[in-house]
Amino acid sequence: MKAPAAMGALGDIRVLDLSRVRSGPTCVKQLADFGADVIKIETPSGDGDGALREGPDFQNLHRNKRSLTLNLKAPAGREIFMRLVAKADVVVENYRPDVKHRPGLDYESLRAVNPRIILASISGFGQDGPYAERPGFDQIAQGMSGLMSVTGFADQPPLRSGAAIADVTAGLHAALGVLTALHERERSGQGQWVQSSLLMSGIALLDFQAARYLMKGEVPQRSGNDHPTSMPTSAYPSADGYVNIGAYGQAIWARLCQALERPELLQDPRFATDPLRVRHRAELNSELADSFRQHSSAHWISRLNQAGVPCGPIYAMDQVFADPQVQHLEAAQTLEHPQLGAIQVINQAATLKRTPAQLRSATPALGEHSQEVLLQAGYSADEIELFQREGVI
Repeated sequence: MKAPAAMGALGDIRVLDLSRVRSGPTCVKQLADFGADVIKIETPSGDGDGALREGPDFQNLHRNKRSLTLNLKAPAGREIFMRLVAKADVVVENYRPDVKHRPGLDYESLRAVNPRIILASISGFGQDGPYAERPGFDQIAQGMSGLMSVTGFADQPPLRSGAAIADVTAGLHAALGVLTALHERERSGQGQWVQSSLLMSGIALLDFQAARYLMKGEVPQRSGNDHPTSMPTSAYPSADGYVNIGAYGQAIWARLCQALERPELLQDPRFATDPLRVRHRAELNSELADSFRQHSSAHWISRLNQAGVPCGPIYAMDQVFADPQVQHLEAAQTLEHPQLGAIQVINQAATLKRTPAQLRSATPALGEHSQEVLLQAGYSADEIELFQREGVI
């Protein structure tokens, strides 16, 4: 049972999407954008998502899919799903770990139907362990992973990130796991169970901050916009806003002082080395702020780029998508929606030059492809009509 118009690097892959909210759809979006035939399995009622469905978040997450409504609590609904599993490559779900066992959607049940199936399960805290049954929520994971403990200013409370980074990263890790499992399947002929969690993904995001603790026992603290271990890497006030500076190491520190016309800072013993600049960050930031306030952000960005000092503006969202480099990268892509008209969504971040991602279609209407999918699965028109009357689809 092939996709109606398989395209792209993953054009021979079929995905059954049972996921909701953000982490699961993020995973599936990666696969759909590169051509996988994604069938979004939804309840016939739509779970009351009518207003949300036409909103920007839903439209961005669920492009490039087909929609099949299916009541998985009904025996006939489960039978239909398992028939689809028999010909599918990947199933993605982000239920609470115990939920998928109730309708028989766990890995062993799927594997009994199709040994090549790959199940991607995304949860808040993992598929087992003392917290496994807790519901997953991005902000909770940000707090428990340590991300909030290092975000914000030292004299203020812990702060969540302005984006759902635990959700999104869990989805990306799941997608990476799926692609790895697909590659391994070429050798073994066997599928496997891929798992990711918001908690583990948040910990992974901490990267060098977590490594500092594991290797040296250092407990990182909040340092605002300052880099915790290398200065001056921070945001400085200009005459009309702020400028981000990344003057890492002695060579770039020297270039910064020259560009600011502050050669005396190079001779100041408080700022002689990176560790000393970190220790005296308050005095250093005060000195640099005095200089940056003399001119506009645009002035400093032009001058510092010429001097080879990493720097950039701090944009509001409208400024992000007005930036010429962002426009060159085509970060926003237009899709045609039957009811909403032309809409813009976020483009795929990974670029493949020969088989690039394609944004082919907007989010489907609820159950838009139910008949199409079931006909391809071998059901007759009479059977499909019966499913509709009985509330199975």
